[in-house]
Amino acid sequence: MTLPDFLRSLARASAVLCALLCAGVAVSARTPSVRAAENDPTTLIVEGEDTKDVFGMGRSVIVRGRVKHGVMAFGGDVVIEGQGRVEGDVGVIGGTITQREHSYIGGDVLVIGGAYHHGKTAPGRDPETKTIMFAGYEEELRELGRNPASLLEPKWTAGSFGLRVLSILFWFIISLGLTAATPGAISRAATRLQLTSLRVAFIGLLAAFVLAFGVPAALHILPPTLGLFIGSLSILLLFVAYLFGRVAIHAATGRWLQRLLLREEQRSESIALLLGAAFWAVVLSLPYLWALAVAALVVTSLGLALTVRYRIGWKSPARP
Repeated sequence: MTLPDFLRSLARASAVLCALLCAGVAVSARTPSVRAAENDPTTLIVEGEDTKDVFGMGRSVIVRGRVKHGVMAFGGDVVIEGQGRVEGDVGVIGGTITQREHSYIGGDVLVIGGAYHHGKTAPGRDPETKTIMFAGYEEELRELGRNPASLLEPKWTAGSFGLRVLSILFWFIISLGLTAATPGAISRAATRLQLTSLRVAFIGLLAAFVLAFGVPAALHILPPTLGLFIGSLSILLLFVAYLFGRVAIHAATGRWLQRLLLREEQRSESIALLLGAAFWAVVLSLPYLWALAVAALVVTSLGLALTVRYRIGWKSPARP
């Protein structure tokens, strides 16, 4: 499979998952052929011939009848048994798809954080369809599907504490390296953030809006090759901007903390970068607030990267 084909398949499967996410709960609630298992209320059983879409949020889905469109489970498994048929796509996030012998799947199979199993014989599949799997983090994604609020409530364990310490060290090393490579750009960006933070945030917000809505629209309209090129450039821009902006934010935050905590003779650029990395590691560990912090970091980083060539005052130099 070529890269453009893979991206198109992934985009199609993602669109199906989003559509099922929006419509599946209401459909399954009003369809008489979908019921909860008697001995397990976290499992939906699909029977009959009139089911259109089925979505299980934190539930597993067992298909014994016919589903005209697609099936998705977030935090659960999908099992197609016996004479069960799914005419469309089947997807799971944090679960496993099991296709028994004599069952049928007419669309693509997408598994994120799980696996796809089938019987000894070749599964009943349309030969034109594709199977896309991303293994790993199955238990974490399953727990997220069963309890979505856990995403906003980081748990303080020995493992998570170690990861946060590693995060501080990682960003401190990155900050040192980038500051050594481009000391002038980082220093100007940190100063610009302190003096014109609202303008930087406004430009970053516009850039985030274009990346979130304009680029997907362009990918839908433009030819696949050109769309792949623009999508790759957008991802590269986001990565470079976040790296540069995060280091500049660390520098600005560290300078502010040094003025509050340390005497002037104790201050240094390295200590400022370490304080900034530690401060943001703590902020990104706060329940619920970490999501707003991530959004603020991305928006501000885009603004800093896009204004890197501007002077601090944003004014043209005076003519002699």
